[in-house]
Amino acid sequence: MERTDHDSTKIAGRHYKPEDYKKKDALSSGLATTHEQVSDVYTEGQANPVVEDVNGKDIPIKEGK
Repeated sequence: MERTDHDSTKIAGRHYKPEDYKKKDALSSGLATTHEQVSDVYTEGQANPVVEDVNGKDIPIKEGK
């Protein structure tokens, strides 16, 4: 399947925007959280992936087999 620039918008309907951090709707909040997590992992070079909880508790991501 050939990837196009529009493939990623089929699920959410739009891309992350910096204003998403200030919005309260579920889509904006989810995109902002995901963007922050990806940015953190990329910057830190994290080897053990975790979901960083809103309350500061990290939740390990287990590999599915």
